[in-house]
Amino acid sequence: MSAAPQPRLSFDDWLAIERTATDQRNEYVAGEVFAMAGGSEEHNLIVANLVRELGNQFKGRPCRVYPSDMKVHIAAADVGTYPDVMVICGERQFHDGRRDVVTNPMLIVEVLSDSTEAYDRGDKFRYYRSLESLQAYLLLSQYRMQAELFLRQPDGTWSLSSYQETSESIPLRLIEAELSLAEVYDKVEWSAR
Repeated sequence: MSAAPQPRLSFDDWLAIERTATDQRNEYVAGEVFAMAGGSEEHNLIVANLVRELGNQFKGRPCRVYPSDMKVHIAAADVGTYPDVMVICGERQFHDGRRDVVTNPMLIVEVLSDSTEAYDRGDKFRYYRSLESLQAYLLLSQYRMQAELFLRQPDGTWSLSSYQETSESIPLRLIEAELSLAEVYDKVEWSAR
């Protein structure tokens, strides 16, 4: 006997569930729901460092940085995710009046792990690219000092720049910011995988 097919959820059904959930976050992809794994100490330190560094640079400016509790709705791909860090400069666009789901991030940052790296580089980046507002996608390793910055070009293609030295900084001209790798990885101790 085969199992009965599971009904597919709409984005709004998923969102209603997420808004009442207290113990688990899930991402939504075209009717399917996927549980998110918890982050390691390294992951959490990197996210905290990013939020602090960007937040300090945004003082007195119309830019906001959001940690991973803020959701993004990618209507064109029928996707709802929790990026590790997002930035919006200027007017924020929300999915609805609850103001916990944005639709126009300029910069999205994902901290890579063994379980998410292929998805973050592949399908998730493809979904993110369908956001017209997105101008930069930053991937950070939690296992070594390594940053990869993808920038949308005027013709719609994406360029890649890599950074891996303590003395390097990641230029984020689109939001008039710069991230020192030494600051992004402050207090991160790499352990054997």
